[in-house]
Amino acid sequence: MSDTTEKQVAVKQPSLKELISGDKFKEQVALALPKHMTPERFTRIALTALTRTPKLQSCTQTSLFKCLLDLSAMGLEPDGRTAHLIPYGEECTLVIDYKGLIKLVRNAGDVVSIRAENVCENDVFSWENGIITHKVNWLKPRGNFLAVYAEAKLRSGEVQTAVLTNDEVESIRKRSRSGNSGPWQTDAGEMRKKSALRRLCKLLPLSAEAEEHIDRDADVVFERDVTPITKAALNLPSQQEEKA
Repeated sequence: MSDTTEKQVAVKQPSLKELISGDKFKEQVALALPKHMTPERFTRIALTALTRTPKLQSCTQTSLFKCLLDLSAMGLEPDGRTAHLIPYGEECTLVIDYKGLIKLVRNAGDVVSIRAENVCENDVFSWENGIITHKVNWLKPRGNFLAVYAEAKLRSGEVQTAVLTNDEVESIRKRSRSGNSGPWQTDAGEMRKKSALRRLCKLLPLSAEAEEHIDRDADVVFERDVTPITKAALNLPSQQEEKA
């Protein structure tokens, strides 16, 4: 067979967009998605992610499809709100947003409510014996970021809390794979909340499946648990109180 004939019979490889739009991908996604989510919606959001971040089209098919199938199993979407698809060269990586982390924890069943909040220098904040008090004057500038906390209430009525200082958050960011790019740059406040939520998750009664989903996050870094075992207090007075 001549070179010309070989070129004529060569089959053009489908693009990533064509593969994601195809029936085979939708079938795979449908097997993993929760009942309240449709493969058509998931596919549409995945295609939007490719358009929003063109560099994803330079990633390997294997890495991109693994991230998408992991998301479908979690019941999350690559919408830039609950999860982010971040390209690192030719590798697509999955970074879960703090709102996505909250959704995973809520789906575990034992948590009634869970939240995370940033603390700024003009807020009134205290954390003593695991009890958090936080007051914000929304009529005035809050000032620079000082700390972040996460709080969860269990069905048993027990409340679990975790607090990270600015230095601890910075240490996590620097060790994170996406510390100098992606959501750490565009959504720093939300990534701080996520850091506190991840610390809190270590204290929560999560299912093995929920823990597995959380560990799929490419932004996971080794965190030394510095939560004091004995009675502890973290008081961050407002700027006005410091001047008094």
